[in-house]
Amino acid sequence: MKFELQHIDAKSSARAGKITTDHGTIETPIFMPVGTVGSVKGVHFRDLEDDVKAQIILGNTYHLYLRPGLEVLKTAGGLHKFNGWSKPMLTDSGGYQVFSLSDNRKLTEEGAMFRSHLDGSKHLFTPENVVDIQRVIGADIIMALDECPPGDAEYAYAKKSMELTHRWLKRGVTHFDQTEPLYGHSQTFFPIVQGAGYRDLRTQSAEFIASQNREGNAIGGLAVGEPTEVMYEMVELVNGILPKDKPRYLMGVGTPVNLLENIALGVDMFDCVMPTRNGRNGMLFTSEGILNMRNEKWKNDFSPVDPNGTSFVDHHYTKAYLRHLYVSKEMLAAQIGSMHNLTFYLWLVGEARKHIQKGDFAEWKDVMVKKLSTRL
Repeated sequence: MKFELQHIDAKSSARAGKITTDHGTIETPIFMPVGTVGSVKGVHFRDLEDDVKAQIILGNTYHLYLRPGLEVLKTAGGLHKFNGWSKPMLTDSGGYQVFSLSDNRKLTEEGAMFRSHLDGSKHLFTPENVVDIQRVIGADIIMALDECPPGDAEYAYAKKSMELTHRWLKRGVTHFDQTEPLYGHSQTFFPIVQGAGYRDLRTQSAEFIASQNREGNAIGGLAVGEPTEVMYEMVELVNGILPKDKPRYLMGVGTPVNLLENIALGVDMFDCVMPTRNGRNGMLFTSEGILNMRNEKWKNDFSPVDPNGTSFVDHHYTKAYLRHLYVSKEMLAAQIGSMHNLTFYLWLVGEARKHIQKGDFAEWKDVMVKKLSTRL
């Protein structure tokens, strides 16, 4: 993987760059649709590529490991061959999913022992075997195993958790460097900054992660319950330490406003389930504000879903028809909502990139943040 830093905004830390992988290039800043089990829920890959304009998608190590399982994935030749997506992919290490199973997991120096949410069977993730699992999945960018503490974690717990993540990382780096990709394309390994909402821990973690000299770095453990202001504070702090010539990936974030504010702080890559999850539930993000498509006010509104939108669904369907689909619990509603929101997210980061290159990102961002916070 190669990263080229192309532009830096004069009035913020926003950056425009280009990531090159064996499966194609990615223009940053970028949003990555989440394809948990090897699919972006309810959206065809043709539409992801042609309409949404997705450049990279995610797969989830925890879910793919449990189902369809490594044997199927390896026989298929990896996830790219299994699901037919030909562009870059990233997989997380499963650390967040294990964190979310707090009642069914146990952390030790060796790794994370957990019970499957599918059948209760016992499994162990170690820093080494999550590398091996992600080798089998075959993503272009793979993540180190970490522990993700909750947003309100006490200092002693956050410190202990961060130190465990660092020890796991050293093992993961060693194992990654001693193993090879399985399918003829290269893979790169991102470590993850932790430290909850504590400045000294985040500083220590960012310095340790930077010292590993990997090709890119991730920031984890944010947007997990802490106040938004704390997230921005931690991102600004960490990005002041992480190397400027490598991509920075903020995991699991967030709203359109979150994206713009974190781009201004120097983040290059994002992922979040919000556009598809909220789209399935009738919340649409637009350049003028937020629409609740279940609202009675749209019942007789025969204007396009989003006249400013760039997806075909924005112009092909009306608000009245889409509201009808949602209140009727028709599955097409979820598909339209997901398509719209994903297309909007990719449009938003694409516009951010254009304004970084143009030199007026900071001014444009401030105008957009006000609009994006409006309920229509």
